[in-house]
Amino acid sequence: MTVVSEEDLPLAAEFPEASREEWQRLVAGVLRKAGKGEFEGRAAEDALATRLADGIVTRPLYTAEDGVEDPGFPGFPPFLRGGRPEGTAVAGWDVRQRHADPDPARANEAVLADLENGVTSVWLAAGAGGVPVAGLARALEGVLLDLAPVVLDAGAETDAAAGELLRLYGERGVAPDKAVGFLGADPLGLAARTGAVAGVAERLSAAAELAARCRREWPKVTALTVDALPYHEAGGSAAQELGSSLATGVAYLRALTAAGLGVEEACGQLEFRYAATEDQFLTIAKLRAARRLWARVAEVCGAEPAARAQRQHAVTSVVMMTRRDPWVNMLRTTVACLAAGAGGADAVTVLPFDHALGLPDAFARRIARNTSSILLAESHLARVIDPAGGSWYVERLTRELAEAAWAWFQETERAGGQAAALESGLVAERLAATWESRSRNLARRREPITGVSEFPNLDEAPVERPAVPEPVGGGLPRVSRDEAFEALRARSDAHLAATGARPRVFLAALGPAAAHTARATFAANLFRAAGIEPVQDPVTVDAGSAGAALVGSGAAVACLCSSDTRYTEEAEAVAAALKAAGARWVFLAGRPGERREAYAAAGIDDFVFAGGDAVAVLTSVLDLLGVA
Repeated sequence: MTVVSEEDLPLAAEFPEASREEWQRLVAGVLRKAGKGEFEGRAAEDALATRLADGIVTRPLYTAEDGVEDPGFPGFPPFLRGGRPEGTAVAGWDVRQRHADPDPARANEAVLADLENGVTSVWLAAGAGGVPVAGLARALEGVLLDLAPVVLDAGAETDAAAGELLRLYGERGVAPDKAVGFLGADPLGLAARTGAVAGVAERLSAAAELAARCRREWPKVTALTVDALPYHEAGGSAAQELGSSLATGVAYLRALTAAGLGVEEACGQLEFRYAATEDQFLTIAKLRAARRLWARVAEVCGAEPAARAQRQHAVTSVVMMTRRDPWVNMLRTTVACLAAGAGGADAVTVLPFDHALGLPDAFARRIARNTSSILLAESHLARVIDPAGGSWYVERLTRELAEAAWAWFQETERAGGQAAALESGLVAERLAATWESRSRNLARRREPITGVSEFPNLDEAPVERPAVPEPVGGGLPRVSRDEAFEALRARSDAHLAATGARPRVFLAALGPAAAHTARATFAANLFRAAGIEPVQDPVTVDAGSAGAALVGSGAAVACLCSSDTRYTEEAEAVAAALKAAGARWVFLAGRPGERREAYAAAGIDDFVFAGGDAVAVLTSVLDLLGVA
């Protein structure tokens, strides 16, 4: 038998050794040819960097030079690589699906269908936001409570809902050491949602009593949830979400230990809930950073190493879900689920693709639960523990995100803790500033939304669903990436309903297809994002035909589309012809450069280009057309 050693496999022996400096020189050459300017050394690398929230910058290249300290092993402090030594490799993650149908019978039908088809735990909205507390028994009829954990989300009615679930355990003969559930007490999360900070102390005391009861009577039932979703759904960054969860967790530890629980017992009474987004690497880093940060908090609090592991529930982001072209949400939630699994979440909830529209139908619930099933059973994602570990990029991003989150946590603690930071408005102010910055990127389509701000389909029939119970409010806002464009589309829909036609824009394409196609496509997508129908008939025009084409299109707004060369030769004459034919506003697709004044003199009113404020432009067009 021949043994092949590593020395016998010189896989890169025939290639010259490359250095970072050589790579930077090649990048500088590409940037020069692309007209991006002259760059040398690190500056060439910086030109390709991406700036995220929280001051984090992701670079185009990571090497061993960017490595960080030893992350340790899965299941051991600092738990960067997972909370359990076996990770999810044995049984996969807990496939946890949410139900919020207020009708107990319909909720029960959906719950049983999920459990029979791959779901392993049930996340049940109860009280004003879901099934009435009195209907919990009916909603959970036929559910084997010793096999399928039930996770409650009852807001202000948590005490009543928790009492009812514990009563059901006893009534149905579930042994105290077999019941596994999560009662969902989250006084600070409720305060963030409702703005009712005044009663937090009393609710914390009640939650601590509930936790103490669980320790005595139901040792595998977890009383409290540290829900970071209110901060994410208010527009917060990943670091703000993490920092707020740490401050909340610390407040709960203080309340629990004050109620007589040991620090290890108190840690065991907490589950943390985070959002998983379409940014897969940021989600992976967030979950890894969360475990590291909480391990440090628990260590400082005196917890034994085994008790420092954070139990995580990841939920696909509501903020990223769209109401238009909701089918694309299936792709977003798949990426988010993959990231949550790769990041080491213990439980993962994939929200149905129609979540933003109302109560999901059976098809949407099936697709949601099968997303986890495919990633587990067919893609084998759980068979590798911490699959992203060792990536210089992921390790570096994890550390930088942890540092930013720790800074926000410390600021919150200096402000008096999470309750005080909520009451003073500090949290709301910081989250609003983050969302304002992100909204600018969304408006300029620097953060594109497929099917909404990019490649919208005006002919697609709307997807309609029954309304969900109105969520509690009064506290932090709930935002959505599509909200600005959704408002524009709603105006167009109302115009269509009132007049039988959508507002229109005439695309005045100049020259052959090679000259105008790129900018005509860009302009068409831009205007469709506001529900404005682009008309390009005939395919190309000149100064002699543009006026008649505008009149035939029925549009009062026009947009010139062509190459810079064609603009120099024809744009001014065509713009004048369009204005003479009655165009109220004429755009030019592209940057004006040095010819801005000449174009303005010829009747060109504005310019549309990549990176421009699309929401502002489109709003002005609808206003101009009288679309209310």
